[in-house]
Amino acid sequence: MDFINKLNIALKEANETEYWLELSHESNVIDDKQFESIYNDCGKLVATLTKIIKTTKDVAEK
Repeated sequence: MDFINKLNIALKEANETEYWLELSHESNVIDDKQFESIYNDCGKLVATLTKIIKTTKDVAEK
């Protein structure tokens, strides 16, 4: 499904964003408060995308 493929791309991008946030934090480019806020939001996005992908695949299989 094209929709699932697009969601998988978004999930990969969100995971890459988490990596870059960690790297930026470790390099002191962003402070603890900024990191925690953005990283938590990104984590919620990853969880949401994961759930949408799983649900969409389950519905498509029926």
